[in-house]
Amino acid sequence: MAAHAIKAEFEGHSGATLAARLDMPAGEIRAWALFAHCFTCSKDTLAAKRISGELARAGIAVMRFDFTGLGSSDGDFASTNFSSNIEDLRAAARWLEEHHDAPKILVGHSLGGAAVLAIAGELASVKAVATIGAPSEASHVIGNFSQHVEEIRAKGEAEVDLGGRPFTIQRQFVEDVNAISLGERIGSMKKALLVLHAPRDAVVGIDNAGAIFAAAKHPKSFVSLDDADHLLTREADANYVAGVIASWASRYLPADMARHEDDPVEDVVVAETGQGTFQVAVQAGLHRFLADEPADVGGADTGPSPYDLISAALGACTAMTLRMYARFKKIELGLVTVTVRHSKMHARDCLDCTDEERGGGGKIDRFERVISIDGGAPEGLADKIAEIAGKCPVHRTLEHTAKVVTTVE
Repeated sequence: MAAHAIKAEFEGHSGATLAARLDMPAGEIRAWALFAHCFTCSKDTLAAKRISGELARAGIAVMRFDFTGLGSSDGDFASTNFSSNIEDLRAAARWLEEHHDAPKILVGHSLGGAAVLAIAGELASVKAVATIGAPSEASHVIGNFSQHVEEIRAKGEAEVDLGGRPFTIQRQFVEDVNAISLGERIGSMKKALLVLHAPRDAVVGIDNAGAIFAAAKHPKSFVSLDDADHLLTREADANYVAGVIASWASRYLPADMARHEDDPVEDVVVAETGQGTFQVAVQAGLHRFLADEPADVGGADTGPSPYDLISAALGACTAMTLRMYARFKKIELGLVTVTVRHSKMHARDCLDCTDEERGGGGKIDRFERVISIDGGAPEGLADKIAEIAGKCPVHRTLEHTAKVVTTVE
């Protein structure tokens, strides 16, 4: 089964119907994660989609949802506050436990990060929490509309511009975020914590990351996002954060359920992720990774290209074949490095091609392989090493015609 997303709905804190999306792995589910989006954002931001997709690729299913009054969810945003966001998170966790499994990972972006920090300690199922550009106190969000605070206090509410969209902020919202302190909750949550923050975040300063990290107990980790912006609008930044969280979270989960020695995966399965134009998730035996195309041909460059993978196969096979030969012959051979360059060229220009290959006309694939050995090749064996390299199975496959049988289901 391919990785895919499922639409879902559940009842939020006020009874409003909240819209959710479940990002499902291609294979067995190792654990469930719950994602909380940034202030006035939605579950469909680039960061939310990328992070959820990467976690799904790692076997972690993700529920991301729109808070009350935002995105595709029902309800009145003006009547919400930080406490109601926490209640929506509780409702999402309950729904997930009832319909699938209790969340083991919480991920929060910006104010969503503050929300997951506030609730993590009370959710026994949660093993790990990751925050991205999160404020150390919920009251930090007032800075987004500080020029309207006096009007809100005097009139009870005011319409403010947030990210180019009008929102009504009520007095109860300001009072609520000022009343909640996160420091004690962070210190007592007893969960593994990953804090991701950009040093030059212009919305939530890096000092917030320092305060969160200082308040938390170990195990805790910090990752700098360098020059990323607060909303991770650059695809490369969102992809990086997604990969880091997926790798880090795996440490706090049971071993991949797909990795049973008595139940091996024999086929290579390649499935579109729905993230970007060309990105696919590859499951090869026990291993999972992404493949993509470079940015200059419309891809997101989140993984090796198909021809990169062919080149990697040739290089890996070459190194393994040489090591096998050296061990069999009891030859002292330093560590082997194989560099493979792929190009397309006109057959008539290929000096290394056979007459048959030149006679075919048109362009052919040319793989140039350079073998380097630590300490150099043993004296008198350079030619033999080149000969043995040519006997690696992938080399033979590439040089001879293979038959591909296709079935459409």
